[in-house]
Amino acid sequence: MVIDHSVSVDKFSTNTAFAQNVDIEMHRNKQRYEFLKWGQSAFENFHLVPPGTGICHQVNLEYLADVVCVQNTDDSGADENTLIYPDTLVGTDSHTTMINGLGVLGWGVGGIEAEAAMLGQPISMQIPDVVGFELTGQLLEGITATDLVLRVVQLLRNHGVVGKFVEFYGDGLNHLPLADRATIANMAPEYGATCGFFPVDQHTLAYLQLSGRNQESIDLVEAYCKAQGMWRDDHSVIPDFAESLHLDMSTVEASLAGPSRPQDRVPVSQLKMATDNFIQLNGKQAKSTSVVDVSNNNHSLDHGDVVIAAITSCTNTSNPAVMLAAGLLAKKAVAKGLVKPSWVKASLAPGSRVVTDYLKEAGLQEALDKLGFNLVGYGCTTCIGNSGPLTEAVQNSIQENDLIVSAVLSGNRNFEGRIHPLVKASWLASPPLIVAYALAGTTRIDLSNEAIGTGNQGEKVYLKDIWPSNTEITSLLQCVHQQMFTERYRSVFEGDDNWQAIQSTGEINYPFALDSTYIQRPPFFEPQYRDNVSDIIDAPILAMFGDSVTTDHISPAGTIPKNSPLQIIYATTVLKKQILILMALAVAITKS
Repeated sequence: MVIDHSVSVDKFSTNTAFAQNVDIEMHRNKQRYEFLKWGQSAFENFHLVPPGTGICHQVNLEYLADVVCVQNTDDSGADENTLIYPDTLVGTDSHTTMINGLGVLGWGVGGIEAEAAMLGQPISMQIPDVVGFELTGQLLEGITATDLVLRVVQLLRNHGVVGKFVEFYGDGLNHLPLADRATIANMAPEYGATCGFFPVDQHTLAYLQLSGRNQESIDLVEAYCKAQGMWRDDHSVIPDFAESLHLDMSTVEASLAGPSRPQDRVPVSQLKMATDNFIQLNGKQAKSTSVVDVSNNNHSLDHGDVVIAAITSCTNTSNPAVMLAAGLLAKKAVAKGLVKPSWVKASLAPGSRVVTDYLKEAGLQEALDKLGFNLVGYGCTTCIGNSGPLTEAVQNSIQENDLIVSAVLSGNRNFEGRIHPLVKASWLASPPLIVAYALAGTTRIDLSNEAIGTGNQGEKVYLKDIWPSNTEITSLLQCVHQQMFTERYRSVFEGDDNWQAIQSTGEINYPFALDSTYIQRPPFFEPQYRDNVSDIIDAPILAMFGDSVTTDHISPAGTIPKNSPLQIIYATTVLKKQILILMALAVAITKS
């Protein structure tokens, strides 16, 4: 178990933001962490990666995954009693699919299925169709893996791959490093597939070596995959796919996706028009006259203005190429004298602690700090809804003037209501573009032609003036080396001082606290319910929702505002408790 969805961006744009957010997190989740700390010592076959380590998928990619597993069936050590087989994974997060970038078949399942598997029950599924996706060519100058994945999401959504596997092939894979593959595999839920698989090849071995796997394991991966016909190179036979698509990567352009669906790709040159169309679609005027007072200075806040700029989520914050690009862009912007508008809430939440190491070694973190992209935590933040509060002045202006404001984030989901209750338009983009739009302060701008801001000499500064070249990015990739991974994962299960300070009883059975508001003993395991296995017939409806209500409306990771669709079931704490009790007792219901 990897804990990564618990940190919220309460503090930001200060050098103390990380430490403050950690303190808040530990206090906010005290009951939960006490329970998990108990489990860490109570079970022999349960391993836990404490909070603050990184996003679960990145920890799996960098450390946990084996690609090829070895199991001894007895203690003799004889070769005939040793099993070697492909690594596979099921996880309770939908973006479990990221591990497919490493050649490990994996996908997300629900909590009930996961619990069943842990109790020895199988997870059943129909054998899916496998859709082939051929990649040829290579990305042009200035185009990122995020731009590529947004194009892939659009193509596969339009094609229709729900319930299917997607496997990538073609000579384009020769130009696609592991981190870029993981970016594409990560967004399988967004393009609708069960998984997006990349076969094992030389890039896989290079990443295993970079991330500190031992050479014997790496050699085994290569030998096993070649022996089993699972190895990819230029001479590989194309598998017999149910159907196939093709993309020439040289046609990919710089893009965002939004304002509320990952598959709605918008080129940078068209974002201004897309934002204006969204504003008009919601019955608003193209311009607002509201004023928000921030830092004792009056700034006009208009429709389309960026109030959240977050470098966040999974492999987008762990892909060295895009993270170094963001840092280089920040450094060039600072040198030009550009500053971030004060109404923009900026944050940096890397998926791995290794990111901090190479940003510092490359000399780029200081520039990011100067633009407000200070470290806020290691984990899933804005993308899961843990964007934290806006400043009071910004919040009041949005509510009083009914503004349609924007968020830009390097995440993978931007459904309405997910990022922040007051933000109606959320745009997915690469980390360097996040920095760019944070500087611009609005999405009602064409960054391909319009100036991003004014330099310290009074000159207009354009995006092309500060966008890093591929050569600059490549030269800094040497800052990412094996020692960073080995050092960070040397004590991965121990946790920091905050985790080690949490008290655990050491009892075999967990001592449930009657006054806990987070962890309670489930009633359906009580003796009076255990033997009741009758079918549930004519059970009453607990709640009925409209077609557009999603889990992002009714079960966010962040705050629940008073005036929102969430009031449907969260009207009072009493109602919430009643519903939870009814759900817990549902297994015992035999009559309505």
